Amino acid sequence: MKITSTVNTSNAHKSHTMNQIVKISSTEKVTHDVIKIVTDKPDHYIFSPGQATEVTINKPGWQKEKRPFTFTCLPTDDYLEFTIKTYPEHKGVTNELLKLKKNDELILHDVFGAILYEKEGVFIAGGAGITPFIAIFRHLQRQNKIGNNLLVFANKTKADIILEKEFKKMLGDAFINILSNEKVNGYHHGMITEEFLKTNIKNVHQEFYVCGPPPMMDAVLKQLASLRVDKNLITKEAV
Repeated sequence: MKITSTVNTSNAHKSHTMNQIVKISSTEKVTHDVIKIVTDKPDHYIFSPGQATEVTINKPGWQKEKRPFTFTCLPTDDYLEFTIKTYPEHKGVTNELLKLKKNDELILHDVFGAILYEKEGVFIAGGAGITPFIAIFRHLQRQNKIGNNLLVFANKTKADIILEKEFKKMLGDAFINILSNEKVNGYHHGMITEEFLKTNIKNVHQEFYVCGPPPMMDAVLKQLASLRVDKNLITKEAV
């Protein structure tokens, strides 16, 4: 199994290690608890779609509070973009991000190997676990290579679905949503189960990309094992 992690900063995964200070150019709400932060981009800044960086807020008392966030822009864009789920009740970094305005600064640390696209397959995301897939699908769309990729996205409610319209436009019927806490016409209801995967995935002999909260990841990986998916075809990352 190919395992990557948002906390893995070993030399094997680092591609850019110099700390960079960037200025925020805009912030915007994506859903009720998700924000998009756009910053300027340092010269010669390198990352691949699906990769992440550790970020700190350049304000007194916050410079040592590193958090991993995934780039949701493309490497060829002339800006950097992060799509971040916030937890105001925690009174931590993401709550502080909600207070940031234009020209406030972030410090970018190591860029490291999150999920990287290899070939067509099935993407399974839970909640904020969609973020590595945003840049990957935008990159494929720009290259006109969406192909036969399938995206299964699990959330609590319809209001939690990040970039629903964009994914629907890119993927059409290959974008499957399942909601655990809400019944909505046209959306699957419940948790991802082995039966659900068997019904919606016709071919288990292909790449699988899985990203989400650890309990969801554990369940999905067990289900894929039951379906006899070759573990060498699974790339996973926990959020």
